[in-house]
Amino acid sequence: MRVYLLVGVLAAAVAYLMTPLARWCALRWGAITAVRDRDVHAVPTPRLGGLAMFAGITAAIVMASTLPFLQGVYDNPRPLVGIVGGAGLVVLLGVADDIWDLDWLTKLMGQVLAAGFLAWQGVQLYQLPIGGVTVSSSRMWTFVTVIAVVVAMNAVNFVDGLDGLAAGVLAIGGGAFFLYCYLLTRATSGDYASLSTLVLAALVGACLGFLPHNLYPARIFMGDSGSMLLGFVLAAAAIVVTGQIDPEQVTRRQSFPAFLPMLLPIAVLLLPLLDMGLAIVRRTIQGKSPFHPDRLHLHHRLLALGHSHRRAVAIMYVWTAVFAFGVGALVLFSTTTVLWLFAAGVVVAVLLTIGPLRGRSHRPPRPLGTA
Repeated sequence: MRVYLLVGVLAAAVAYLMTPLARWCALRWGAITAVRDRDVHAVPTPRLGGLAMFAGITAAIVMASTLPFLQGVYDNPRPLVGIVGGAGLVVLLGVADDIWDLDWLTKLMGQVLAAGFLAWQGVQLYQLPIGGVTVSSSRMWTFVTVIAVVVAMNAVNFVDGLDGLAAGVLAIGGGAFFLYCYLLTRATSGDYASLSTLVLAALVGACLGFLPHNLYPARIFMGDSGSMLLGFVLAAAAIVVTGQIDPEQVTRRQSFPAFLPMLLPIAVLLLPLLDMGLAIVRRTIQGKSPFHPDRLHLHHRLLALGHSHRRAVAIMYVWTAVFAFGVGALVLFSTTTVLWLFAAGVVVAVLLTIGPLRGRSHRPPRPLGTA
């Protein structure tokens, strides 16, 4: 664990120190988010925070190659090349979008290219039995891998609407995923060294290093360069984890924890995925493009309920922790225990969410004729 803590601390330190430089670049290159009708910030704010987080992740992964404990992770460099190289492509795409506001089709093509590079380097979803039949078509799994990575990138992008929201959600969810991968690696290989755990430690560290600059009121936004980077790296780590599962063992056991590597990333990204799904349905019904912006995201609805900026972000953090740690706890505790803890967490999250409504219902009615 100490090695991964070192990796996380290094990623955090580099991201923290590089963020002022990223902010300077954003101001110099004109990558500034203007105040629009759908935004909640009051002054134009520079973006390109993804540059700092990418620097933190890359520095941590490079440094880790010198640690004897993790030497086995670097025996096959292709997955690392796929993750770091694909992340670099995503950041370049995001920087271009932060500066020039690319159209959605160009962004989508760039995302597919980065995801395809990741799959080309061998980071692909593992073949798992579907309906009792193991599907082993490499083309199909490459296609599914690309789709999964693109969806994850766009999901994080959709939820990046409040200061500190996306970075905090990914830090919390990534932390839960890190602990699960750490325990899974020990159970399956007998040691604690694994690529997925290394990548998640760097991801969480980079998020934590960037957060002090991004919390309300933010001095810099992560921009598309950051949101797509976080979605890409989390998806890559999740895909690497599925490669640690033997399909025959899954078929033989038929036990719920065997499917956690697929379920946990969904739990981590549940709020972003829900937000993205609702937005697509809502805009499609209205006859608009799924990428047409509006003020009906989950964080906008929390603000409309009467929550302050900071409280709305904290509530999203709580919901993320409930789902991510709730699913991850299945590997340690019985299903019954986890369900009781999960139910308690949901109750707390619901009470926090509806707090303004409860307070409003107890206020005495105003006399007629008052303003």
